[in-house]
Amino acid sequence: MNDASWSLVTVRADAAEQAAVLRADGTVVGLPDALAAPGVFALLERWDEVEPALRAFDPARAPELAGAMPLTPVRFPRKLICAGANYGDHLVEMKVGDVPDPLEPYFFLLPPSTTMIGSGEAIRIPADPSWRVDWEAELAVVIGRGGRGIAAADARHHVAGYAPFNDISARGRHKRADPLAPPFTFDWLGSKGADTFCPMGPGVVPDFLVDDPLDLSIKCWINGELEQDGTTKSMINDAWRLIEAISAYVTLEPGDVIATGTPAGVGAPRGLQLAPGDEVAVEIEGLGRLVNPVVARD
Repeated sequence: MNDASWSLVTVRADAAEQAAVLRADGTVVGLPDALAAPGVFALLERWDEVEPALRAFDPARAPELAGAMPLTPVRFPRKLICAGANYGDHLVEMKVGDVPDPLEPYFFLLPPSTTMIGSGEAIRIPADPSWRVDWEAELAVVIGRGGRGIAAADARHHVAGYAPFNDISARGRHKRADPLAPPFTFDWLGSKGADTFCPMGPGVVPDFLVDDPLDLSIKCWINGELEQDGTTKSMINDAWRLIEAISAYVTLEPGDVIATGTPAGVGAPRGLQLAPGDEVAVEIEGLGRLVNPVVARD
């Protein structure tokens, strides 16, 4: 069983940001003085010290933080690395042709920290429908112990925890209408890097509370209608293989976030897209529910 009894959150309380715990009943409670930190990122930076203390922590006995406002748990990751083309059913719905077996993991980077928002915060999209803004429910893996050249068999040791993630994508901005040359056809910043396009949260569930992160249901609702209903078991390259592939290129660091791809059920193949007034909810078994309203961008 996966234990969704609590997750690590970053909150604003008494005009300051701090790390705290979100219990399953929705209450936010404080951490012991030894774990005091200005946010979850600061806890991740000293994960070897923090993890044993968290294992001994009992949120049921912790004092409630009245008036605490949850934020995105990791607002400023050093790296946000997104895996693409990682669910076979999604490749089918996007009409991708023959897929090699095995498929080398495919990644792109989303460096703007202003893309990151938390549960309850608004996804801001242009009123122009030609942007064709879409949803992509994903499992986020949060690194707690860095490293380079990490083997898949050792990858889980480097993970601090997991969170629901939504890789909002402006399909209409993905290909430039006027590319200078074929290598400059795709615009990843324009399609996925806009402000508020990476909701994550509500918190980071520590790895030791998750029985099997490679077998979790992942769902997405738009205005209460179930659109995505998949499982992390269906990844082409599982989270451990992704960590292995990424760390072959770059050094992973505490606080890095890896979005692991989305299953079938996105809007584009069916001519669906987000509009101001919509509500998007992503839920991953044992990790909580990420809910964001959609509003018009100024």
